[in-house]
Amino acid sequence: MSAPDSAMTGVVPLAAATDESTFGGKAVSLGAAIRAGLPVPPGAAIGWDVVARVAQADREHVGAVVDSPHVPDARLAARSSAVGEDSGGASFAGQHITKLNGRLHSLAEAVRAVWESAYTPSALAYRAKKGVSAEPRVGVVVQVLVEPVAAGVLFTRNPITGADERLIEAAWGLGEIVVNGSVVPDRYRVSPGGSLIEFLPGLKDLKIWYDEAEGTVELPVDEHLHAAPALTSDQVAGLNELAERCRCVYGPDLDIEWAVGPDGRVYLLQCRPITTL
Repeated sequence: MSAPDSAMTGVVPLAAATDESTFGGKAVSLGAAIRAGLPVPPGAAIGWDVVARVAQADREHVGAVVDSPHVPDARLAARSSAVGEDSGGASFAGQHITKLNGRLHSLAEAVRAVWESAYTPSALAYRAKKGVSAEPRVGVVVQVLVEPVAAGVLFTRNPITGADERLIEAAWGLGEIVVNGSVVPDRYRVSPGGSLIEFLPGLKDLKIWYDEAEGTVELPVDEHLHAAPALTSDQVAGLNELAERCRCVYGPDLDIEWAVGPDGRVYLLQCRPITTL
């Protein structure tokens, strides 16, 4: 299927996503991370105009996305990258859905679902609360899904106390289990120099994992792992190093989503300013 020039220019490698007015804040942020050499899973950025046409089932634009050489043929994660999202004043955290463990044949459906989530009553109410009156323009980031041993969030400054320290929350499996509050994650407080200040074990009796077909499932975790540390000391050190590298690219006060792959490597999934200080 041939695709129009507008569709082809609206689907680019993440590293080439530099125009926030087309690809949204998340895509541009991850593009900057890739160009800086940070460990970001490979993928593509889809511009909001192409996303809108895919949502309306425009065949040429669906073909441009599904057949794009920039979209990996793998387990995929599709995340929103709306214009204005992940800014210092409006993170939109939790407002737009993420579709995990999709495939190329269902990518158009995932893109449509992400687009639709920007028009839910809660998302529109959030926009109104933040004084965002413009019509939603929803780009989408599509990346290889990391199949993590552990995942979670990292704040480069403690968002509760404001202290100059890293606050890491970690659990088994995909990081959505931390974000949605289904478990009590492990909590690490780490000095900027990398010294462990405090470790509080969580209660990690569940994990979110990829289904063998598509989508995700919630699975029980073996009892001996409920309070066992989800991270090794080397991985904590790796996260502290990632935090410092992100600070060099984005600035000091950051909210980072991360995952540790089966090879022990730490991956950056998202990075945005902390909005809760």
